[in-house]
Parts: sequence; C-alpha cells; structure tokens
Amino acid sequence: MSLIESNAPRAIGRTFVDNPALMLRAVGVTKTFTLHGQGGVQIDALDGVSLDVERGECVVLVGPSGAGKSTLLRCLYGNYLASAGTIALRDDARADHGDTRHIAITGAQAHDVLYLRRSVVGYVSQFLRVIPRVTTLTLVAEPLVSRGVAETEARARAAALLARLNVPERLWSLAPATFSGGEQQRVNIARGLIAEHPVLLLDEPTASLDAENRDVVADLVIEARERGAAIVGIFHDEDTRAKVATRRLELRPPLRHTAAIH
Repeated sequence: MSLIESNAPRAIGRTFVDNPALMLRAVGVTKTFTLHGQGGVQIDALDGVSLDVERGECVVLVGPSGAGKSTLLRCLYGNYLASAGTIALRDDARADHGDTRHIAITGAQAHDVLYLRRSVVGYVSQFLRVIPRVTTLTLVAEPLVSRGVAETEARARAAALLARLNVPERLWSLAPATFSGGEQQRVNIARGLIAEHPVLLLDEPTASLDAENRDVVADLVIEARERGAAIVGIFHDEDTRAKVATRRLELRPPLRHTAAIH
C-alpha cells in the first residue's frame, strides 16, 4: 500500500469535518467483475470515478449503456464491493465531542452497512423486491417502523405517500406481487422515500411510469432535495433529468479487459 493510499481515509474524514454540507464522498472508485464461469475473464465496469455530493444536491448520472451508472449506485449502497477506491457517508448521529463522524462503506462490517441503510442512505432500484404475503401498506411503512416510528403513524404516512403516487387504495391491503409494473414501481418509490434518508440513490425510478406519474416522482425528488437530501440518480428521460438535476456527472465505459486470471 502506498503512503497516499494509507492516508486516504484520514484525508476523507478531514474533508467531512471541514465541509459540513458534504454527505457523500467517493474517491477513485473502480469495479472489476471476474467471470469465473468463463475462464476468469475480467470486465471493467468503473475506472477511478470520484464524486462529492452535498446537502440539497441532485447529481444525475449520464452516459451510454455500459458506462457503469447502475454499478456506481450499487457500489455507493454497498451492494457491490468496490475493487478499489473509497466511499464514505456522513453520519451525524455518531458525532463525537463536536467532531462529525463518517463511515466508509467500502470495507465496512455488515452491521455498519445495515446501519447506514436504515439511518443514512436510501435506495430505489428499478424493480420491487416482492415479499410474499406482505401487504403494500405494511411494506411501505416498514422502513419507518424499523427506525422506531409508531406503527399507526408509519402506516398513516405510508397511506399518504401511496395516495400521492396514485396507487389505488383498494391495492393497499394486497401484496404487490400481481400488480402491474408501474404500480410495483410506485410502491417501490414510496418505500424508498418514506424514511427521508439524508442520502438517496435512485436507479431509474421513473422507467415504468407514464408522464403524469413521472411528474409526481419528479416533484417528490425536488422536495427531498429542498429539505436537504443529497441525491444521486439515473433518470431515463430528459424532461425528468432537467427538472430534478442540480448538476450532472458523465460516465464513460472503461476499456474492457478480457484477460483471464491464472
């Protein structure tokens, strides 16, 4: 390990102290996939991506297919372990004697990743992970209940958000496995936004929606941004990008390595 690499965590921590608005910092994030079923061929998905996101920003990722946009979001959330680089999130709840703490999600223990997902970072994927026999209202309310909000309040807030997203009330008492793609996506968005995490990662949340519901989601993203959330998102249509973005980060596909591991 070089001296620069060994000092990187300390430098990142200093940056969070010096900049109270900073919520997320990614430095030199690289991701390489190894296809063990194909002779160890390696595919580079990200190559040295760096990104700072402050409170009230919505950074929209743009670039061609294969540029690594969704891969970057999954690395920021800890679904993918970055092959190199550092990703850190502010955690105001762990302030120690006035010195704001942060947690590096790269290399974090499983309990720290779960803590960050519960308290700091929310994620809306393209697809709802359906839980059998769990009703829509319960599914959307669960992130609040897990944080200690009374169940009656959590369900009331879930109902209000589902109504705003035009999910019919007759569906709230049903499990969403048989819902249409657009209905499932709106349930997914409600679940991802209800806890008002200080950091939000949005992976094409409007891809399955009509124009009316895209506008509703755009309004919710803008409201989250205005309350101070730091947002990184991918949006498939230019109108939505133009509405929600404060700036854009363009990604380019890295060179693909096809060498096998021996």
